[in-house]
Amino acid sequence: MAAASLTAFAQKPKPTPTPLPEDPQSIRIPIRRVRLPITVMDKKGNFVPGLTKNDFVILEDKVPQTIETFSDDLAPTLPLYVAVLMDTSPSTAGKLKFQQESAMNFIATVVKARKDRVLFGTFDDEITLLQDFTERLDLLDKAVYSVKKMGKQTALFDAIWQFCDEKMRSVPGRRVLLLVTDGEDTYSRANIRDAIDIAQRTETTIFAISTKAGFLSTVPGVEAGQVADKKDRDLQTLAEETGGSAFFTGDMIALEKSFNRISKELRAQYLVTYDPTNKKYDGTFRKIDVKLADGRGDLKVKTKKGYKAIADSVMP
Repeated sequence: MAAASLTAFAQKPKPTPTPLPEDPQSIRIPIRRVRLPITVMDKKGNFVPGLTKNDFVILEDKVPQTIETFSDDLAPTLPLYVAVLMDTSPSTAGKLKFQQESAMNFIATVVKARKDRVLFGTFDDEITLLQDFTERLDLLDKAVYSVKKMGKQTALFDAIWQFCDEKMRSVPGRRVLLLVTDGEDTYSRANIRDAIDIAQRTETTIFAISTKAGFLSTVPGVEAGQVADKKDRDLQTLAEETGGSAFFTGDMIALEKSFNRISKELRAQYLVTYDPTNKKYDGTFRKIDVKLADGRGDLKVKTKKGYKAIADSVMP
């Protein structure tokens, strides 16, 4: 499809949810239940299967919640909707080929043909949708490698906000957003908390690939895999607070191993829903804490850190 710019976010005031158009083919309901994709790993980083509803304790603002639905086999059957967003700002100049290869390798590794859907967009001082959700790898390949020019600034947080608000909330299944970026933001009206908020409210898990070492001559004193500055920490925070992960490497082989791990994680997640005991949509942040009932300290539980209680609409 032809490139389509999303609304020029840099001209907007503080971000607010976009009204959703009426769609006779789908039903969007106010969020009354919280859905959590949960990953459980052992000390070696292996995913732990075979747990049951009774193995989990969910706390919201320290108040125990009653699990309404639980499934350890729904994750492989629900489609993935993946938004791949690539940084085309000046700070990534010289890394374009690395970024394009990273994006396509991720798509080819993680996405299941005839089941999952992917969109591709770019962000600099403009936020552009180059290919809407599709299962066709040829269209995605064409869109990814059609990028030739770099922009003037970096609107990373605005891009997360807009794609989550305008695209991710309106699709069914599980939602994943992949960032291919060095993590620097120079142009957004939104801040990192805004970006995390909209991802959490639209049940979107963020994974990030840092391109800081995605070229032959790395920054002096900075090694691939090292979280060295605020940009790196921002990518880690975006990922961790939405239940995802951030990767810092310029080695394509290492990246492919990371992509395989992401793919396995997305297929190994437990999916849990609960009806919050606090029914008020008062705009406060609700902290989520998921623990194992037997208190096993040898296992690590990963999911989103919480959500802002706002009357919102999202596809179930």
